[in-house]
Amino acid sequence: MPERMTRNLDILVHHQDGAVALARLREAGYQVASDLSIPGHTLNAPDGIEIDLLLIPFNWIDEAFQQEQRDPAGFPVLGLPYLVMMKMETSRPQDLGDLSRMLGLAEESDLEQVRDVVARYMPDAAEDLESLIYLGRLEMCGN
Repeated sequence: MPERMTRNLDILVHHQDGAVALARLREAGYQVASDLSIPGHTLNAPDGIEIDLLLIPFNWIDEAFQQEQRDPAGFPVLGLPYLVMMKMETSRPQDLGDLSRMLGLAEESDLEQVRDVVARYMPDAAEDLESLIYLGRLEMCGN
């Protein structure tokens, strides 16, 4: 995904582990600042760092956590197909913008994986996915 400057770090936790994760963060000095519009909370660390604790209840989350993906720094990240699913399910305006940009830059082999996951878990969204890919290609590549 193209980099987007945000002031926080997102931490994705299975919804059934949410209470434990929240308790551990509180023990580490984090304080809940607000609830999110999707399941989860924004928390502030004692040093001012802000995190979003995402408590995702979607039926694909177990499969997503089984996929070993890491960013260039070595941190675990959600693979593209599941990041697309999460953003499609939440459908916040910033998520839709992120979707078009990341899909517009994705390689065809990556898009096939996204299409496969969307077909299995959100078949009614397949047409929307293709529209987002098309718009993203127009925006990011000009073709």
